[in-house]
Amino acid sequence: MALTMTGADDEAMAVSEGLLAAADATGNPQVVCYALMAYGIVHRNVDPMAAYEAHRRGLQIAQDSGNRFAESYHAGNLGRLAATHAEATDALDYVTVAIRNFHDSGSFSILPSAIALLAMLLDRLGHYEPAATISGFAATTFTRTTNPEFDTTIAHLREVLGDEVYEALCRAGENMTIAAVATYAYDQIDQARTELEHPS
Repeated sequence: MALTMTGADDEAMAVSEGLLAAADATGNPQVVCYALMAYGIVHRNVDPMAAYEAHRRGLQIAQDSGNRFAESYHAGNLGRLAATHAEATDALDYVTVAIRNFHDSGSFSILPSAIALLAMLLDRLGHYEPAATISGFAATTFTRTTNPEFDTTIAHLREVLGDEVYEALCRAGENMTIAAVATYAYDQIDQARTELEHPS
């Protein structure tokens, strides 16, 4: 995962070979979940379907073993992949799990990454103002390092809304409390889901 985050994709792919077999051999669900997470992250740009399947399997193992940490990360990565390679409603469901788990467990340093995934999804769905608002909360160094496409989302929001409007919305999100941004996120998810299920 570190190799992927630093752009050494070829090296990351090489290291990932045999990873799943080695993890399966341990019989330890935590190790298997983490290996599937690494495999999914390494393969998300090269083979998104393989990454999606790895994260789906990891999510199931995490849920079966009661591992909310792994569940949160697999759900977030599934949301990221589903946004471009599956149904938007699935992406909303996965992102909801990630946000809820990080918020409820007090993992506030990681919560912005899940909020960034929602911002990217809302942008793709044409919900530009809410996406811009929560992008202000989500724009941490860690988020931008682990989700490089978030910068593309921000650039698109600036283009669509204009710099002045984007900055104002971004500042509003930046000044939200953790509780307020979580409530806002759930509300935007519900609105987006309703629109997808009942298009006008």
